[in-house]
Amino acid sequence: MSRRKCIALIAHDEKKDDMAAFAAQHEKVLSQAKIVATGTTGGRVLEACPGLDVTRLKSGPLGGDQQIGALIATGEVDLLIFFVDPLTPMPHDVDVKALMRLAIVYDIPMALNRATAEQLLDFAAD
Repeated sequence: MSRRKCIALIAHDEKKDDMAAFAAQHEKVLSQAKIVATGTTGGRVLEACPGLDVTRLKSGPLGGDQQIGALIATGEVDLLIFFVDPLTPMPHDVDVKALMRLAIVYDIPMALNRATAEQLLDFAAD
């Protein structure tokens, strides 16, 4: 029996509205997966899509990025969608870079913007 795919969702503060709208637009595809998300992002996604299976971790700056990184390292995350805000300085930028490095090292698909995320979900839905 195969397990459901696990998709990690993260969004910087200025991108949380975009992530909630993205989740609502793609709720049918996302409902087929297990979702893990950093705390605030997960809360916003659940507000937009109360029926999704979302596990909320800690807020990104409080360790949520590392929690998702650990799930990537243990093979539990199949896809990372991280809506990055390139125009706002991030005090936890090193955590973000470490998370992206893990996605690269463990060779999981990673989207850093909506256009790429939509392509990856279309691919995953096929």
